[in-house]
Amino acid sequence: MRLSMASSSILRKRNRGAYSNPFSGVGIEFFPLGVAPDQSGLVLHEAGYLTANDWWDFPNTLSPFWRLYYNFTPGHKVVFDHGEFDLTPQHMVLIPDHQLFHSVGKVPVPHCWITFNVSRRLDAHQAIPIRLRPDRTERALLLQFSRCFTDIGTGDREAILHTALALLHLLMIRPEIHWQTHEVPEGLLRALRTIETGFAQPLHLADLARIAGLAASTFSRMFTQWRGVPPHQFLSQVRVREAAHLLANTDRTVDEIADLTGFPDRYYLSRVFKRVIGDSPARFRRRHGHGAR
Repeated sequence: MRLSMASSSILRKRNRGAYSNPFSGVGIEFFPLGVAPDQSGLVLHEAGYLTANDWWDFPNTLSPFWRLYYNFTPGHKVVFDHGEFDLTPQHMVLIPDHQLFHSVGKVPVPHCWITFNVSRRLDAHQAIPIRLRPDRTERALLLQFSRCFTDIGTGDREAILHTALALLHLLMIRPEIHWQTHEVPEGLLRALRTIETGFAQPLHLADLARIAGLAASTFSRMFTQWRGVPPHQFLSQVRVREAAHLLANTDRTVDEIADLTGFPDRYYLSRVFKRVIGDSPARFRRRHGHGAR
């Protein structure tokens, strides 16, 4: 039996999901998180295809990269606070970075995914997730993409790279996607990278504004306009995302996790974690940690 037809138990062991690390363990890995985009504005992190994915149960996903999902048959869905969205052959589903959602699916379906980053930012009024009907060219690319894989995490790497990028380039110019029209100042990008890599350290508004080369009030206003949330809220999201990863994938205590993710103590971590995720750290670990798998 081919691994791409693997049972749930095999996929559970190999598939880490894609929370803070864009590499799930069952796809073809390309550039790691943190690599700056090239002139195209895109960075490809991972691409994958499973002929019969019957394990796609990843709750409370809040990650720093975009995702493209496409299933050749129905059976899986993504769930947001504002609704449930089935993955069907009629729609490609794009989920931007830093969106809280749940992946739900335990029936075998042919499943494609691409994780990536894009330098542009969406307009604040863009509906999320972005559901796009594939045109003839995009359908052909999706079919070609799936045929590049020979097993779980293996395939024609060069063909996968170029096919995935060709598909993403087409999607990024779709008129249904509404982008912010102004360019992002380099200072804001420096501050963002500081949050993503230095979240475990004390980071104050004045520190980030200085890194961005802006006055604190100007930095806060511009960052909020760009990312859709204030700097302190974005920092909390990053810290909670990392804490969720440690809760689900390690045996570290909540005190240790608070220290590793920049929270002053476990009690503050618990308050912020529950506000962002909706569960306490203890309940989250019981539901999604090693013992729950």
